[in-house]
Amino acid sequence: MALYLCIIQNRKTMHTILGAGGAVANALTRELANNNETIRMVSRKPIATTSKNISWKKADLLNYAEVLEAAKGSKVIYLTAGLVYDKNIWQAQWPVVMQNAINVAKETGARLIFFDNVYMYGLVNGPMTENTPYNPCSAKGEIRAAIATKLMDEAKAGNINASIARAADFYGTETMNGFFDMMVLDKYAKKQKAQWVGDPKKLHSFSYIPDMGKGVYLLGQNPQSDNQVWHLSTAPALTGKQFIEIAARIYKVEPKYMAINKFMLWSFGLFNKVVMSTVEMYYQYNHDYVFDSSKFEKAFNVKPTAYEDGIKVLSETLYKSESRESQ
Repeated sequence: MALYLCIIQNRKTMHTILGAGGAVANALTRELANNNETIRMVSRKPIATTSKNISWKKADLLNYAEVLEAAKGSKVIYLTAGLVYDKNIWQAQWPVVMQNAINVAKETGARLIFFDNVYMYGLVNGPMTENTPYNPCSAKGEIRAAIATKLMDEAKAGNINASIARAADFYGTETMNGFFDMMVLDKYAKKQKAQWVGDPKKLHSFSYIPDMGKGVYLLGQNPQSDNQVWHLSTAPALTGKQFIEIAARIYKVEPKYMAINKFMLWSFGLFNKVVMSTVEMYYQYNHDYVFDSSKFEKAFNVKPTAYEDGIKVLSETLYKSESRESQ
């Protein structure tokens, strides 16, 4: 595959982020801002801006007229929205959000890049690649499969130029709502025992948020990447035990942890609706979960951040205050 080494620099290009304010959207915004791009952030809640190249526009992604108004003048639209982690909300809202984004892309002629996860693949025996067939084994996976198929069908039909960027589970989230962030890194920053969902002997991949921002940025800069699926650069999978040992070494604590099985997760979920919503995804944590991003890495000549490097940065920045407070 040819390398996409020619980065298009058009300072007049309007980059619109639907669902601004989330972890990936923020990382993408930083990449665009660092390259002097013009950015329009779109969300329901106000977002403060400090640059003349960045503006905010209020819009509900369920309201087509508002989304269309917010996206006027866009050359590239990024759909990075995160809905409440509830399958009923997903069933009701994701099809509407996706259809609105597709219709806006048709109306404006803008390229559309959708930031997605891997739920649609279901339980995979081996590495997940861009060619892995959709075989969801959860309600949320069925929803993601349906909206991803809808988007790529429009692209294949020539109605829009669109692509899908996928990531594994996150780490490095500013809100600490990622599994690894919340249950391992934040715990060790506070000198507490870590927790691990599932079997710590199984392999798991984690995508570093800054790498995801850079990856989506590169797709936005290269129209040659349109109308296909991309797995953004993610370091090779490690076992849960290896992750715990790396984190403990960096945070200078003993690698103590508690493994949480499915029954324990379900029990916690009786008191927390979000936790209960994760029970159907437990298969991702008691089987190997291996995310292959070699296609993207070869095409764009990039390498993912090593886990040790990413965790070290987080220990010095994102979790520094927590660590100090616990001492």
